[in-house]
Amino acid sequence: MKVDEKGRLTVPSKFATVLAATVGGQLVVAKSPDGCLSLYPLPVWEQFEAEMRGWPLEMDGWRRLYVGSASDVEIDGASRVLIPPELRRWAGLEREVKFMGVGAYFELWDSTRYDEREARMLAGERPETLQKAVIR
Repeated sequence: MKVDEKGRLTVPSKFATVLAATVGGQLVVAKSPDGCLSLYPLPVWEQFEAEMRGWPLEMDGWRRLYVGSASDVEIDGASRVLIPPELRRWAGLEREVKFMGVGAYFELWDSTRYDEREARMLAGERPETLQKAVIR
């Protein structure tokens, strides 16, 4: 799938229909420590944000990464979401994007970045090495 020249991404129809019906198309997009963007249905984000309040002080940097980068977005009538430019730049989302469901939320990956990460993972690299290699 592609990000258009205005930074909009079309949500796959199997997800857009459910999200429109269940959460009114209200989503939150935030940085992920894996080097992608996480896209949360609003109630999922609210629960995650509440859980973060209970994290120990040593986790302040991670809490800051998520909450500090979070932006409210909405699925429009054409099933698109506008990804803020600063988040697109950070995640390297220029054209080809992978939109994947990962449980209660979604991830948005630059296709090349994801393919490289997946190849390293399948070759046996450890998770902490993968994380450092992806965030440039």
